[in-house]
Amino acid sequence: MNSQSLVVMSKLEAVRRPFYRMSYTEAVEWLNKNNVKLNKKQPDGTEIQIDFPWGEDFGAPQEEAIMQQFDKPCIIHRYPSEVKAFYMKRDPENAKCALAMDMLAPEGAGEIIGGSQREDDHDALLERILHENLPQDAFQWYLDLRKYGSVPHSGFGLGVERTVKWITGAEHIREVIPFPRMIYRIVP
Repeated sequence: MNSQSLVVMSKLEAVRRPFYRMSYTEAVEWLNKNNVKLNKKQPDGTEIQIDFPWGEDFGAPQEEAIMQQFDKPCIIHRYPSEVKAFYMKRDPENAKCALAMDMLAPEGAGEIIGGSQREDDHDALLERILHENLPQDAFQWYLDLRKYGSVPHSGFGLGVERTVKWITGAEHIREVIPFPRMIYRIVP
């Protein structure tokens, strides 16, 4: 086996073990305890650094900082509902949070999976569509799925290229994209 095969095998072995887990609130507390700041643009255009506020979505700098403490993926769960999509179910114990999670990978790979439990209550879903000023007509089919019967269910999205980049140890995501955009080619 060559050294790249050994790297891939060790990363696959790491995935077999249980993942780390922390709530969004714990992650924000960790960021502030470890002095990871948020760059905030002022009305005059200048930028200042502030403590990371609860309710703000993580960017790459925060994800990378959090993952410096871990050697395998970490699941961050119960994000603020205000930064997540309208169709994500609210936590019955804390309506300010969504039953959502992101799986972050170490070594600068960032978010490789995002998922959530979906709202299965028709009226709650309609209320969120109206609250977000979304066109109800465009989501009628989605509402009908709840209106005529639904079950608790979840969904997720996997960032295939980010996952392959992390597993293979590629330096840049361009190295693993099946149909990369190049300076002279923007379509596959």
